Amino acid sequence: MSYLFNTFFYNPLYNALILLVSFIPGGDAGVAVVVLTIVVSFLLFSISKSAIRSQMRLKEIEPEMAKIREITDKQEQARQMLALYQKNKINPFSMIILMLIQLPILFALYYVFLRGGLPMVHTELLYSFVKAPAAVSMNFLGILDISQKNIFVALIAGITQFFQAKLMAKNQPAKSDKPSLGQDFAHSMNMQMKYTFPAIIFLIGLTLPSALPLYWSTRNCFTIVQELFLKKNIK
Repeated sequence: MSYLFNTFFYNPLYNALILLVSFIPGGDAGVAVVVLTIVVSFLLFSISKSAIRSQMRLKEIEPEMAKIREITDKQEQARQMLALYQKNKINPFSMIILMLIQLPILFALYYVFLRGGLPMVHTELLYSFVKAPAAVSMNFLGILDISQKNIFVALIAGITQFFQAKLMAKNQPAKSDKPSLGQDFAHSMNMQMKYTFPAIIFLIGLTLPSALPLYWSTRNCFTIVQELFLKKNIK
């Protein structure tokens, strides 16, 4: 497992950061984190688009879902619900898949900054086409040391997570008068994502180098802009 994690997540991210630092004036590692986050977000764009589209379609077909929930036979209810998802090309697990993909990336960045990564450069981990930069600066834009904890960056991460979750919640179907167990669970998860998760992000951010909350804040901002764009353009 460690070999797979290093091969597919840690080493590529480490090399990408070093490569970006080499091209950024002053070797600003904070700018490298922001740029890398945007690049990774673009790479995940198709999955994000599918997840947001699925959320929007779920809201649109809510009247049909409500009728299916009235079926007393649970097996028949599940069969018709699945058929409805397939008919509308909805993947109800797309958002979970997106989160599962992001977690290894977050862990890899954690190891880069907290487990012997930057500001040191381990040349033995570099690919043949990646050269060690002349200098690595951990001062983001000259004002923030991303190797240290910072309450303001942690707070920004929590706030942006709240607005991102709030925007996403608008795509959720309204809770019916007779919700199913699955709908109750989904409603509970939405409430957790909207209020509890931002608080958790803030508290975790307080204990980590600010490079991690910086990554999370950038990712949240990108997701907010992306969702507004897709809502405007997806029909």
